[in-house]
Amino acid sequence: MVIFMYGYMGKILRIDLTNKKATVESLKEELVKKFIGGRGFGAKILWDELKPGICPLSPENKIIFTVGPLTGTKAQSASRWMVQFKSLLTGTYFRSVGGGFFGAELKFAGYDAVIIEGKAEKPTYIYINDGDVEFRDAQKIWGMNTLATRDFLKEETDKNAHMVMIGPAGENLVKLSAIVTDVDFRTASRGGGGAVMGSKNLKAIVVKGSKRPEIYNEDAFNEAVREQIESYKNNPGFEGFHALGTNSAVYPFYALGHFPTYNFKQKELDGAERFQAEVLSEYVVKHSGCWGCMIRCGKVFKLTKGPYAGTVWDFPEYETHWSFGGNLGNINIESIVYANMLCDLYGLDTISTGVAIGFAIELYEKGIIGKSETDGLELRWGDPDVIPELVKRIALRIGIGDLLAEGTRKAAEKIGRGAEKYAIHVKGLEFPAYDPRSAKAHGLNFVTSPIGASHCIGWNKFEITGVPKKVDPFSVENKGELTKYVQDETAIAETAIFCLFPFNFEMMTIDLYAKMLYAATGIEEFKDPKYLWLVGERIFNLERAINVREGIDGRYDRMPERIVKEPVLREPSKGQVFEEEVLLKDYYKVRGWDENGVPTKEKLKELGLEEVAEKL
Repeated sequence: MVIFMYGYMGKILRIDLTNKKATVESLKEELVKKFIGGRGFGAKILWDELKPGICPLSPENKIIFTVGPLTGTKAQSASRWMVQFKSLLTGTYFRSVGGGFFGAELKFAGYDAVIIEGKAEKPTYIYINDGDVEFRDAQKIWGMNTLATRDFLKEETDKNAHMVMIGPAGENLVKLSAIVTDVDFRTASRGGGGAVMGSKNLKAIVVKGSKRPEIYNEDAFNEAVREQIESYKNNPGFEGFHALGTNSAVYPFYALGHFPTYNFKQKELDGAERFQAEVLSEYVVKHSGCWGCMIRCGKVFKLTKGPYAGTVWDFPEYETHWSFGGNLGNINIESIVYANMLCDLYGLDTISTGVAIGFAIELYEKGIIGKSETDGLELRWGDPDVIPELVKRIALRIGIGDLLAEGTRKAAEKIGRGAEKYAIHVKGLEFPAYDPRSAKAHGLNFVTSPIGASHCIGWNKFEITGVPKKVDPFSVENKGELTKYVQDETAIAETAIFCLFPFNFEMMTIDLYAKMLYAATGIEEFKDPKYLWLVGERIFNLERAINVREGIDGRYDRMPERIVKEPVLREPSKGQVFEEEVLLKDYYKVRGWDENGVPTKEKLKELGLEEVAEKL
């Protein structure tokens, strides 16, 4: 065995759906050393293999599933999985991440990545059982929700197998559709990956493995993991996060000026106290977690009141409490839990779905659309009962749901009449539960992210939680540097596909990751944190280059009109707007990009991307 295979399984599985062919390729040393794993692998494969200008729903699009060099080891919070593809929602390169047990199981089956290409002739699912790969008929399960799909496929394969799958939303090519796992229905939800699978007639990938990755230096690795565990236990954020997950942040973030209300109009939300931790914790009946993570931030909620009583389901995360809650002027927690469950069953992204509903409610409020376009539905702020109904219509493309299933950008284009002003997105991706006017570097990340308005590409801990040091969230000074820092750090963390929460709260650091990575792989370069920072910046620039090759450059780094022109109405951000031009100018300079937001040839060569510099 060559040394760079410690920590890795050494194989990439390529699946050609058109010809029902599976081939195994060896992991190349250059790919490992330059991109480490996970997000780095997927970005490089898409740069090399994705034909520019293709339709995201065509057989030419590729879906890349990856894991990292620490996946399936004793390392904590490093067994997530990533999926990368060209998005039909944004038209950009896309990366989305999921938890659960699928990532570890894929590694145990012997693979560091799976490349899906082509299109199956009829509904199909893939069963990977160690070295065996089967193309199985999925016509019986086509049309099933994710719960039924999981139960049928476990019975047909192995009750201990794990899987990723799509629900009816992905089959219906809904642009807001998610890819869903079998354990706790964790999702890689953003960007419409479910529809890309649906376009390939691919219902699910089921995996069962029996192997384990080898570790280069067991003693050093165990010592690094002990250091990680101690860091977790001693972090002030650990207990709260363990007790209530991201729900612990709902009310505090509202008080910070995030958890935007009423489609980012940011009026005060009457009854916002309902989202305090003491109230939300009353719904918890069970704790859960991803493979190999001691935080166990997952919770199961039980509803005992109202029309949704009897529902027991994986809890809505912070983002979902917002998208179906404050964003819609809704404080009915039961309706949020129920809408969240429907999204998991249909396979929908809760963030984009909630934003699409808020967009529709505001259009109705302003008289831009009427009952003739809403199937007779009254769309009102704070109405809990209309939310589940619209979720269902979006997933099944019924009536107004068919329009909203296109995402807010496309829906606004179709409606016209000034609807664009109320579509809250960047590059077509709907906003998450943060207001760029309340944290300027965090907003700068939204507008420059390669996938659109995602909080997971560069969550700005400096501004939001004040770690590792507190900065003024309203200032525009030096925000380019701060944004670059967290974006590059995130790209590094996602080479292992770490959960980002430990990095965001400084439970994990790049220095400790370097120690773990070297002990696991034995690769000399990886023990130097400076080298890891170089790789992070390399990945981010490569992703930008993929977009530029698609014709998506700085012209698309644009906020919605509301964010740059309408001041926030409530404290503590009252009066703030997002100063787009000055922030972008600073950011491009820090990145070494030209005034059009394109990486210069000099910058690309400096990062070891000579082949990209030649072609861009």
